[in-house]
Amino acid sequence: SFILEKIPLGLTATICALGLTLTGVLDASTTFAQYVNSNVILCVGMFVVGQALFETGMANKIGGIVTKFAKTEKTLVIAIMLIVAIMVIVGTMSGFLSNTGTAAVLIPVVCGIADESGYSRSRLLMPLVFAAALGGNLSIIGAPGNLMGVNALQEMGLPTSFFMYAPVGVPMLILGIIYFACLGYRFLPKKTETVGAVQTQTDFSNVPKWKQTVSLAVLVAVIIAMIFEDEIGVSIQLSSCIGAVILVVTKVIDEKT
Repeated sequence: SFILEKIPLGLTATICALGLTLTGVLDASTTFAQYVNSNVILCVGMFVVGQALFETGMANKIGGIVTKFAKTEKTLVIAIMLIVAIMVIVGTMSGFLSNTGTAAVLIPVVCGIADESGYSRSRLLMPLVFAAALGGNLSIIGAPGNLMGVNALQEMGLPTSFFMYAPVGVPMLILGIIYFACLGYRFLPKKTETVGAVQTQTDFSNVPKWKQTVSLAVLVAVIIAMIFEDEIGVSIQLSSCIGAVILVVTKVIDEKT
């Protein structure tokens, strides 16, 4: 069903859960235990914080930083700098937001940069995708699978933290960037023919700058609170929800969104 996707993926998962309960394989309390898992609440809060960054256009603005490397003269050094800049920004954002969401939002940005600089889109998009995947290992919320490991450790009574994956994830990201900068770029497609637009970039010119600033400030504040979880005595789940509430109360993002 996941492969055919005739019905929504979330609905498929729900049908499986209900089916296992109806057939007596699982009891209801076991089936729905993870629906109220504290780490699910952590994801919910961070989804809102991340969505505010996307909705206000701040994510696009951050991604647009790489445009300074997009020169008209297509030298090898400029191309490598462009790849490195994309991977650093995408990898870092993926660690604190959703790696999939970050890639989806920045793909049109990178496509625009490629068209502007005259480089092949695939030459820049491949490093973007790898950086998103590697950056997802910087924190426990970077990728959905990370939380499965956290849940397993917590059930065994072992301590966990927001950056518990970072000692492995950071070197992986750095090595990935070094690889593309030194060797990987040689294997990227070099064709520069014009292709159809992947996705039109959204115009955020009508979004007040204060909303962009607040969305970024809240994200930074939440991350800092998560880092110093033990010192301030506030759990990372609560920090994410507080950040989400602040963004809604200040009308940076509306309740429905």
